Amino acid sequence: MWDDFILFVAVGFAAQLVDGSVGMAYGLTGTSVLLSFGVPPSVASASIHTAEVFTTGASGLSHWRLGNVDFRLARRLAVAGMLGGATGAYVLSAMPGERIQPLINIYLLLMGGLVLWKGAANHRPRSDQPKQIVPLGLVGGFLDAIGGGGWGPMVASTLLGRGTVPRVAIGSVNLAEFFVTTTVSLTFLATIGLSLWPIIAGLILGGVIAAPFAAYAARRIPDRPLMLIVGAVIVLLSLRGLFAAFAG
Repeated sequence: MWDDFILFVAVGFAAQLVDGSVGMAYGLTGTSVLLSFGVPPSVASASIHTAEVFTTGASGLSHWRLGNVDFRLARRLAVAGMLGGATGAYVLSAMPGERIQPLINIYLLLMGGLVLWKGAANHRPRSDQPKQIVPLGLVGGFLDAIGGGGWGPMVASTLLGRGTVPRVAIGSVNLAEFFVTTTVSLTFLATIGLSLWPIIAGLILGGVIAAPFAAYAARRIPDRPLMLIVGAVIVLLSLRGLFAAFAG
């Protein structure tokens, strides 16, 4: 696997560049690559989440320094997400999570369409606190651990669909994700252990390098184009997931 180290640096950089700027896709991108190498789902999820401890830490710090974080929102998401993530990691260590992936992708397709509609209609973002954050964090953390990724698409897309300011939703979700991925990684470490260190190291290095650039992009891109970009990413990821599920 050390022969592929540079490849995974590039994968980590590209995935974090997208994830940090639009709030999603690091886990989904990285997990898809690992699965294509024949890595079992539980091992792939454990490796991706271990790498994300470092990349989300760098990303969360970058978003905080650029003023993209609502700390009250991030705190509520983090606590709920940690509980959901630990549960999902424990379940995945004993049972594969592929069966629920089509349902997740259908939900994401609907949310992506809603985000696109709001962006195209120039919907004005809200500055107040969105509701039902705890259930959202619980479900997002659980599905993230089960699917090897999905915290960003699930949580960020829902917040954006409810009208949260795009850069605040993305920055807060990224900061909260650090605590969620740390909890998920520790749960995997206690249940199945960690082994693919060359892959993990490459993903970490690429992601940490990309984090500041991605946070700056989220800060500078205006709300309406950012919503259109995020919506398009959500729709494409969900369609890809549905195609893979039914094709398999």
